[in-house]
Amino acid sequence: MEALKLAERIGVTAAARELSLYESQLYNWRSKQQNQQTSSERELEMSTEIARLKRQLAERDEELAILQKAATYFAKRLK
Repeated sequence: MEALKLAERIGVTAAARELSLYESQLYNWRSKQQNQQTSSERELEMSTEIARLKRQLAERDEELAILQKAATYFAKRLK
């Protein structure tokens, strides 16, 4: 948002005066923008974590299948 960029460059008070806005409006807009960015960052972190956990689960499934085959093999040899 252009108003927030202006506020970043010249300060909230000066930007509010120049744009005929209340300072509180700029602060609220800035807060909402930061919350949206934080949500996006969290979503990215969660997606990364989900992908990591899926890989880990696939590895555990493979390990379990190998162990089950080994258990079956040795159980047959004991008979």
